[in-house]
Amino acid sequence: MNQPKWKSLLGLANRARKVISGEELVIKEVRQSRAKLVLLSLDASDNTKKKVTDKCRTYDTPVVHVESRFELGHAIGKDARVVAAVTEQGFAAKLKDLLD
Repeated sequence: MNQPKWKSLLGLANRARKVISGEELVIKEVRQSRAKLVLLSLDASDNTKKKVTDKCRTYDTPVVHVESRFELGHAIGKDARVVAAVTEQGFAAKLKDLLD
């Protein structure tokens, strides 16, 4: 099972309790400036995409896109997740490099 490096790193960040998932929880982290990076799936609804990207733009939080909700959920060991936030700068910087 050879998965992309970003998935392994996101899984490690999740085990370190540095990942928050779920739309409302991520928005809350962004508002409190604790989210260092937001991961948004490309198959999210238009309403969710707009809400999350607008909030991240307002609070100057970087957003990267991942292929699907199932890929994002699998990376953190959960069911399908549309949005997740990384709350630690080191993990966020490395993930951003891997996903850009």
